[in-house]
Amino acid sequence: MSSDAPTGAKGSAGGPGNDPATGGDAAAGDGTAGDGTGRGARPAALWTRDFRLYFTLRTVSLFGDAMMPIAVTIGVLHAGYGASGVGYAFASWSAPVALLVLFGGVLADRYTPRLMMAVSDVARVGTQSLLAVVFLTGAGHFWQIVVLQIAAGAATATFQPGVASVLPQVAEDVQRANGVLRVAEALVTLVGPALAGVLAATAGSGTVLAVDAGTFAVSALCLAALRTAGPGPAADGGAMMRNLVRGWHEFRSRTWLWSVILIWSFYGLLVFGPAQPLTGTVIVGEHGAAAFGVVSSVFGAGAVGGGLIAMRFRPRRPLFTGACVMASFAACPLVGVFRLPVPVICAGWLLAGVGFAVWNVLWLTTLQTHVPADVLNRVYAYDVAGSTLILPVGRVLSGPAAGLFGLRHVLAAATVFALVATACMVAVPAVRSLRRDPADPTPSSPDPLDGDGRVLTPGVL
Repeated sequence: MSSDAPTGAKGSAGGPGNDPATGGDAAAGDGTAGDGTGRGARPAALWTRDFRLYFTLRTVSLFGDAMMPIAVTIGVLHAGYGASGVGYAFASWSAPVALLVLFGGVLADRYTPRLMMAVSDVARVGTQSLLAVVFLTGAGHFWQIVVLQIAAGAATATFQPGVASVLPQVAEDVQRANGVLRVAEALVTLVGPALAGVLAATAGSGTVLAVDAGTFAVSALCLAALRTAGPGPAADGGAMMRNLVRGWHEFRSRTWLWSVILIWSFYGLLVFGPAQPLTGTVIVGEHGAAAFGVVSSVFGAGAVGGGLIAMRFRPRRPLFTGACVMASFAACPLVGVFRLPVPVICAGWLLAGVGFAVWNVLWLTTLQTHVPADVLNRVYAYDVAGSTLILPVGRVLSGPAAGLFGLRHVLAAATVFALVATACMVAVPAVRSLRRDPADPTPSSPDPLDGDGRVLTPGVL
């Protein structure tokens, strides 16, 4: 397989929008019809029965995920285990996710992602229900909380790889679907924690976790109701290690993929790690906690706007364009470097939210449409592991670094690296030149640079 050329994941999966008889886009049904230039094209249908089910299960799951940290934090503190207990509880969840997600990818390819996602949901109904009982009765011990968090993290590791591969099976327009889900995720992130805080204050953190368990039950039911079979179990089968090696080979054979993940690992350490906690410290210290809440909400609003933009903006070179837009995330740490009024800080975080959402949608769409379906779960697992393993280290080191070098100096360094990292992604030829999958619906917006490198005028955009 060519290392950096599109392979047509949707074609490999036999998914919607492809005609197996011709190897190209289906001319009938809900596909896109046109001459390839965008004239006379009609968009693929999005809200099919299967996509509505998938949208429901993802939104409900994300809602539960947004509530869970608030419930666990309050529950552990009320149980008398202090801030250290909260840290241990979250580490007990995140460590299994990072360590086991690669095995989750192998299992998803071997037994189908929908099955593994459903098994994960059922397991998390149990873990969250038991954790709710522990907090509601107050009769539990800390080791029980840790064990249940470890079990929930292990279940999450088997769920996450399938997120990438199921979407192309239920949506013809993968980018538009990713945009819709990104908007929903941003909205849920805004509402979920606030609702969890109110519910925990009035009914207890155990009640919040009971609601969380219910969200996983809804997700499992939606998965069971999906009609799309998608690809069957991976043909190579065999031992776990051999499947891991195959996934690694597929991952490293694509320069555009491993180079972005490598850069993104440093991004997590040097930008994501210090950006939010240190900028939050600045905002709270200068403007108060309420101002930080407002700024965080504005970031969410920017993510909503970015998701809406990404639903229709279809550049011919998605990673090149996405990296350029992602440069705007540098505004997030930048506003913490100077003493600025709240409206200016909000403007910076709004811009950062837009850039992050656009990049997120373009990256996921590229991954889902350029990697064959029979190895997508394993490849996505390497993506998740590479992107998330180093992030907690950045979070942990941000405080000591601020004490050693000064808070604003660390944020200034994060700003510079955010720009350097996006420049590095653009500098990689495989990233810069990768084209949108021709099986994707016709773009409604051209690339800012057309085929011969001419800069198109803003009016064309």
